[in-house]
This record gives sequence, C-alpha cells and structure tokens, in this order.
Amino acid sequence: MGTKKNFILDTNVILHDYKCLDNFEENDIYIPFIVLEELDSFKKGNEQINFNARAFVRELDELTENGLFEDGAELGIGRGKLYIKNMSEYNKEIEKSFPDPKPDNRILSVVMGVAEKHPDIKTILVTKDINLRMKARSLGMMVEDYITDKVINIDAFSEDELVIEGVDADLIDKLYSTPQGIDVDEFNFDEHLEPNQCFILKSERNTILVRNNPFTLKIVKVDKKTNFGITPRNAEQAFAFEVLNDPDIKLVGLTGKAGTGKTLLALASALSQHDKYSQILLARPIVSLSNKDLGYLPGDEKA
Repeated sequence: MGTKKNFILDTNVILHDYKCLDNFEENDIYIPFIVLEELDSFKKGNEQINFNARAFVRELDELTENGLFEDGAELGIGRGKLYIKNMSEYNKEIEKSFPDPKPDNRILSVVMGVAEKHPDIKTILVTKDINLRMKARSLGMMVEDYITDKVINIDAFSEDELVIEGVDADLIDKLYSTPQGIDVDEFNFDEHLEPNQCFILKSERNTILVRNNPFTLKIVKVDKKTNFGITPRNAEQAFAFEVLNDPDIKLVGLTGKAGTGKTLLALASALSQHDKYSQILLARPIVSLSNKDLGYLPGDEKA
C-alpha cells in the first residue's frame, strides 16, 4: 500500500468504465458536480456510453450517504472514500488562463480546489481527454490517463506460428495413421505448449498440422475439414476450425487482420453444429469505429 492520493475523475472515464470506482485501491476519489450534470445528458440512448452512464448513476445511488459531499462515502475495506465536489466559485487562477467556465475548465477548478485544501496529499486528475491533460499540465497539475482496462502484455497476440522442426518422421507417420492422437509424453518438446495450442511439426521428409489436446493429453492431427461449405485455405484457418468445432472448448477468441475470415469461420463452424444447440446467436459491435456506420450483415443461413 503506497502513499494515499486524491483522484479527480473526468466524465469520459466513467463513460468508458462505469466500474471505475473499483480501481483506485485505498485512495480517495472526487467527482466534480459538473461531471454528474454531463452524465445526465448521456443517460438516454442505446450506445455503450449511454448504458455506462445509467449504470454508474445506479451505483452512485447505492453509495449515497448524507455526508457524501463533506465527509465522503466509504467504498469498502481497504479502499478510500468517494466525494462529490461542488466548487461554489470558479477558481481565480484557472480563470486567468481559461476565462470560459465550460465543463472542462470547471473540472480543473475542482482539481485546484482539492489540491489547495489538501496540500500534503497528491491530487491527480484522471481523464482520457488529451486536450484536458495538456491544459492540466500547463497549470502544473498532476494528470493521468485511465489505463486500468488496457492490455499490458500483448505478446500473446503477436506470437508467430509455432513450427517445431527435427521431429522423428516415424512419429509423424504414426500421427497420420492414429486419428485419436499420440500421448504427448512420446514427444521430447523443448517448447512449453499451452492447452489447445495448434502448431506444425516438421521432419526431414514430412509435415503435419497438430494440436495439443489437454482433455486427452495427446497430440492430435488437425485436418482441413469443410464446415458448411467452407474449406480452410491455410494452416491458421484449419487451426481455427479445429478449436471451434471441439465442444469441450467453451470459449474461443480469434484475432487477425481484417479479411482473414474470422467471422466467416466462426459462423460456418456454428452452422455446421446447429443440430447440437437450440440456438445460435450472432452478435455484432454496438459501438461503431472511426465514426463509421457498421451497416448490415448481408445474407442469411442459406445465402
């Protein structure tokens, strides 16, 4: 547990993550009243940010106590307090640099007010707005981006396809002739294999696509099977079908560049297994990217 800090949250942090109050450990959290006013304008609508605005207000209502504005509301054991801060006057120092008391500048006014009231405690503005961070830094304020939800280790998404060379050719022949696979102990792999990892084995005279099956503890051959009329065109697509078609694997995530067939493969695999399930649900993003309309998904199960 480090030195206690005061964090002031911008509206965009809450719209980005309505559970953000859970991520500040033992530190105190301040929400400027202007942030609540901005949230109110986002409550209507069907976008993710509208849902987040409504969900946060409900959470705030559960935390509300009589002393929320002065004494703060306890957030739980080992955590700090939550304050709703309303500055009665626009800070004179902020007004000198930014005369217009618009919402961003009023948030800066709250940051300065909290910092002046608690000079011995670090006061930090948390915002995803780059321009507001620039403004805060120009005034000598401490400011951070909200990065709690960012993936820190992206190596798992950038690893090259594993190819193990120098494998005994007789073992590869055995894999071709043994559909149920071969015990993983028969291979002397130097590499650490993850459960359900798919990779390529090469010998001096043959090659095979395989998967490390954690349910049977065997290395099994991966076939380029056709699903609902779709046949994989490369090793990666064959690997995708292999794990998508295994009912023992409950969740599969496919990553790759646009146009590599992720959606098509997932849908083809689902339709090829339609007799095993009562429903197939096809979901799509509800938030568009780069302000572009997502449009409609063409076709149906027949076309």
